[in-house]
Amino acid sequence: MATVDVLVEGFTSDDTKGDGNGKTSCTMSLVRDGDIVMVVDPGTLKSQDIMKDALAKYGLKVEDVNTVFLTHSHIDHFGSIGMFPNAKAIEFYGEWEKDGVEDRNDKLSDDIEIIETPGHARTGLTLLVKTDKGTVAICGDVFWKENFPDKDPYADEPEEVEKSRKKVLEAADFIVPGHAGIYENKK
Repeated sequence: MATVDVLVEGFTSDDTKGDGNGKTSCTMSLVRDGDIVMVVDPGTLKSQDIMKDALAKYGLKVEDVNTVFLTHSHIDHFGSIGMFPNAKAIEFYGEWEKDGVEDRNDKLSDDIEIIETPGHARTGLTLLVKTDKGTVAICGDVFWKENFPDKDPYADEPEEVEKSRKKVLEAADFIVPGHAGIYENKK
């Protein structure tokens, strides 16, 4: 079975749009399954040492990461993507390796699947990972954090966010939101 670990727990104080005082950093996760060593949403970091130290806790280096997955195309979720020299990148438009791109494969292994979850951004994707504790949805800003306001103040398409949230809630036992730690989905 696959494993999911939160490498860097994100945060946000920007629960309302437009006040200009919010601080935000995305949650960065590690997914492993067989040969797959994946960082989800490498975010923007004050220092690359934050990621290096987080990976070291699992006996890994940035060179060991062979896949980077982006939940959507907002810079706070992908700003540090270039620090993984041996990784292909999977995002809405495809799988990028070196200077080439191929169609995205939504079934990465028996235990890792990608579903489209637009709304916050048109490019929204969620990673569904079967673990020994249940299915974990790493969903970016479909859910910013547990108990985030019902209305996403930054959503490109608010009605699509609701559909994507429903899809995630139906599939997941646990949720890794875009800006907080993992929490249980109380179905």
